[in-house]
Amino acid sequence: MNTHCMSVLGLTSTQEDVYRHFLRNPGTPESEIPGVLPGGRESGVRAVARLRELRLLHGDDANTWAVDPVVAVPRLAGEQLDTAHRTMRQLVDVRPILRSLRHEGPAPGTAAPGEGAAALFRLEDLREVRARVGQLTFGARSEVLAADPCDALTSEHAGYARHLDLGRLSKTVRVRVLVQVSALADAGRLDQLRHLHLGGAAVRVADELSETVLVYDRHAALVPIDARDTGRGALYTEERGLVSSLVGLFERLWATATDFAGLVAADTGQVARLTETQRLVLTAMCAVSKDETGARQARMSLRTYRRHISDVLRLLGACNRAQAALLARERGWV
Repeated sequence: MNTHCMSVLGLTSTQEDVYRHFLRNPGTPESEIPGVLPGGRESGVRAVARLRELRLLHGDDANTWAVDPVVAVPRLAGEQLDTAHRTMRQLVDVRPILRSLRHEGPAPGTAAPGEGAAALFRLEDLREVRARVGQLTFGARSEVLAADPCDALTSEHAGYARHLDLGRLSKTVRVRVLVQVSALADAGRLDQLRHLHLGGAAVRVADELSETVLVYDRHAALVPIDARDTGRGALYTEERGLVSSLVGLFERLWATATDFAGLVAADTGQVARLTETQRLVLTAMCAVSKDETGARQARMSLRTYRRHISDVLRLLGACNRAQAALLARERGWV
């Protein structure tokens, strides 16, 4: 491949010859275009007209200059990249083409993804999962919903959660991320959530979250095969009823969650205040000595009560409950 050829920038060989001619001969008239160009004089005239449309030539018929390549080449490259990007986004979602072709006469026993009998597709290889997530993220047009109960960043989670990579999403795509409150106790997760928030994503924190759900443009969704072990792969679906149910689940969780911006100080990234449930548990912990009494006062199971106490201790950086009570009072949390 000829790497210095301008055809990659959308120019024909004749247009490139004419552009190079005026680079070598700035300020010369159009009439001096070499008559030996392919197609003769007429092709040269057409090339000049096209180059003017592309803003690669300026001046008049008597004095013509080529635009500086330092300006022209990056602009042409950017235009070609924009065109290629639009084409790739169209190719990511080929379902309209499939539907159109199927109306012409579908092959027996075949069905387009999301329209046939198979409502779920198992992706048991993590490479398949990551490839599908990357494809869906790249093709997202309006909205990405992500419910992610992971407490701490791991190499597996980092690969599985590519939906959180805002750099791959257009500014027109709305991103909503839902996490559980214990994630705020992990420095890596907290930094990740701050990055998402500062990048424009809407982030909320739920007291209870066990479901991992990814939904793209409300037409495609991914959930783990095993919620306790995401390394086993994921289930992928475009079936309308299933996707709608997952969207409904996400919306219910979202409605009761706490805004991340209110929990975290944007300048320091430190947890600024507790959720209402955590505050209730902290108040009970400071007021009673027995966990059973505190759990009844907080109206939750003993196991849930103790888990919240553990989260509060991590958020406060306390070694024990006495120190947590002291730190909470110093910060005005109780």
